Amino acid sequence: MTAKAVLLAAIAASGPGLGQPIEFSFPLDCVLGQTCYIEDYVDLDPGDGHVDYRCGIKSRNGHKGTDIGLLSEQQMAQGVNVLAAASGQVRAVRDGLPDRPVTPQNRASITGRECGNAVAVQHQGGWETRYCHLKNNSLRKQSGDRVQTGDILGQVGMSGLSNFPHLHLSVSKNGKTMDPFLTEKAQICSDKVGNGLWHQAPVYSPAGLFSVGFSADIPSLADVKTGAARQTSLGRYNPALVLYGYAFHAAASDLIHLRVTGPEGLIFEHTAQIKKTQSQLFRAFGKRRPKAGWPSGEYRGVVTLWRNNRILAVRQTGLTITP
Repeated sequence: MTAKAVLLAAIAASGPGLGQPIEFSFPLDCVLGQTCYIEDYVDLDPGDGHVDYRCGIKSRNGHKGTDIGLLSEQQMAQGVNVLAAASGQVRAVRDGLPDRPVTPQNRASITGRECGNAVAVQHQGGWETRYCHLKNNSLRKQSGDRVQTGDILGQVGMSGLSNFPHLHLSVSKNGKTMDPFLTEKAQICSDKVGNGLWHQAPVYSPAGLFSVGFSADIPSLADVKTGAARQTSLGRYNPALVLYGYAFHAAASDLIHLRVTGPEGLIFEHTAQIKKTQSQLFRAFGKRRPKAGWPSGEYRGVVTLWRNNRILAVRQTGLTITP
């Protein structure tokens, strides 16, 4: 038995009983910072802004869960298991939705099923965990099944309202959203927190990526901030193809890796090292048009933020080269 299996077995055997506080284990079979990363946390700002549990900005307005992302669609295809965060009973499941990025063309078909393929597990004391965006036809459990901590529920997918492979884990008590990184009685951001509701809280970093995008040339910071730089389609004779990444709280020696693939494979990849700690910055890299023009079709850009050989954030974007 592996060390992780021993730990999960110990957690499952030890609770929670009646009157005992809930305690969660990490819900993915991956290595945080190596094969997965936390993209967004619960938004604790009741207004129009957003704030995470450490009073940082790694959330989105109204976000009610923790998003744990994979590094690529290839990794999703290979299969990454979603694990029960605590013992309980399956309340509901949904399967059969396709794994595909949301687009203006398919958005209406997702209405009312934004969670995608999902499993909802009830726990003692009014607690519930919900696991969203699971891979189509990967679910292992049915309504009414009992589960133990660490049991496989399904696999990470991209179903529902999603544009990259990830698990959205939501935690609630008696129907009220709870942030698992904080204790039940202290659901307010703080720069001094413990394990919250976790058996062992995942490591936090304030750094991340605001956005990534394709551009026709090296953009200005102002255009990156407003989104004016982003292009979703270009002609095959456009003089250049550029990918940029817009980061926050990047530190000196961090690395930003930019990679672009197209219909014929790798177009370019480039790694830029951050020279100075900054609250906001962007890096861009591109390639001049080949003599015959860019091959028509779909292009994919991936930007990864690294620190000390640990992945802090990954964002992806798409581009169509028209004939």
